[in-house]
Amino acid sequence: MSTETIDLKTKLVADFYSREATLNGEAQSTFHQLKRAALLHFEETGFPSPRNEEWKYSNVRELVGKSYQFSGEHAVTAELINSLEIPNLAGNILYFINGRYEASLSTIVSPPEQLSILPLTEAAKQQPELVTKYFGQLARYQADPFTALNTAFAHDGVFIQVPAGKVVEQPIILRFISDARTQNVGSNPHNIVAIGRGAQVKLAESFRTLGEAYSLTNIVTEIHVAEDAYVEYYKVQNETEQAYHVGTTQVQVLDRANFYAATVSLNGAFIRNNLNIEINGEHCEVYMYGLYLPDGKQHIDNHTVADHMKPNSNSNELYKGVLRERATGVFNGKIYVRPDAQKTNAFQSCKNVVLSTEATMNTKPQLEIFADDVKCSHGTTTGQLDEEALFYMRSRGISKPEALTLLMAAFCEDVVSQIKIDAIREYLTGVITDKLAAK
Repeated sequence: MSTETIDLKTKLVADFYSREATLNGEAQSTFHQLKRAALLHFEETGFPSPRNEEWKYSNVRELVGKSYQFSGEHAVTAELINSLEIPNLAGNILYFINGRYEASLSTIVSPPEQLSILPLTEAAKQQPELVTKYFGQLARYQADPFTALNTAFAHDGVFIQVPAGKVVEQPIILRFISDARTQNVGSNPHNIVAIGRGAQVKLAESFRTLGEAYSLTNIVTEIHVAEDAYVEYYKVQNETEQAYHVGTTQVQVLDRANFYAATVSLNGAFIRNNLNIEINGEHCEVYMYGLYLPDGKQHIDNHTVADHMKPNSNSNELYKGVLRERATGVFNGKIYVRPDAQKTNAFQSCKNVVLSTEATMNTKPQLEIFADDVKCSHGTTTGQLDEEALFYMRSRGISKPEALTLLMAAFCEDVVSQIKIDAIREYLTGVITDKLAAK
């Protein structure tokens, strides 16, 4: 292990104990004791290395070889926030600057009987038993070092509740902005989303970075989906060449619930997305879509899990990537079908286009079935552009750069079209077209 890695780990551990010393009686709470257990686990394991099978293709040496300020301090103004708005996007828009929820910059339009939103630490003080019921119950700190680190430092983020039977008509948009204009910054936001029985909600997370310094976002979102509920979840990353992002979204769906996810990664130095779904009910429907467009020296790694634990449920997954220049991509998709999960239908597909001889795509689909009455399939393809289609377009007078952009935009459309919040879909269509046409 390098000296730099040891320095960052040592600094983080010291920061935890320093903060713990100021808590007084709160240090004895169940909430904090779980954080302390996570810190001890992180202290023992440290950051992952490529020898860890789950991190075989994603080396975090550069990420952990830098120092970050985790104070949450920033100089972001309302005027700057306005310049970052997505056109025509309306709803409950929550801003987090350097991981910290900023109520003064946020807008909540849904009535309180539909939606409850509290900063995580405030919720832990006001409703300790309720928060303890959910905190760390899906995203278990033992599963991954970055999850352990996040759990230990879970001071920021929000606790969102949608009561049973309620339909949240306006989407909930969590906008995370890292202010790296003057220094390297880091954050460990932890979100808990509890969706009641029969409730309906649309939830999106977006990530931007300001400035040329380095940023580290290590985020965990736990989503509890009760029986008969319907949830749409979108994640959009459009950060800088100096942005490191490790995100874990851990989901549990119960009987007859529907969960619909789309993850779009456009820019960032290093991106690791973990989307893990426990399908712990019968007659559930789960959909997982992903799109990633790395270029330059960008690295984007998507790890997904569809864990079928009960019978008679369906999952369907489609991930697509376009890689250029010296970019690297990783897709590791797992489907588990447990012994009790008879009558499961589970399908997975990963398709990639590599436009450079220097780009690399690593794929590892995994299918583990312990039941015999199921329909499951998985497959992955990685190849070059369709030369016949390109020739056809060139023969119609379309320039090569324009033809390439049109073909790649059409390739991406299978995923972009699945985003059902119109303003986000339209914004992404423009950003994707611009990126594809830029080089």
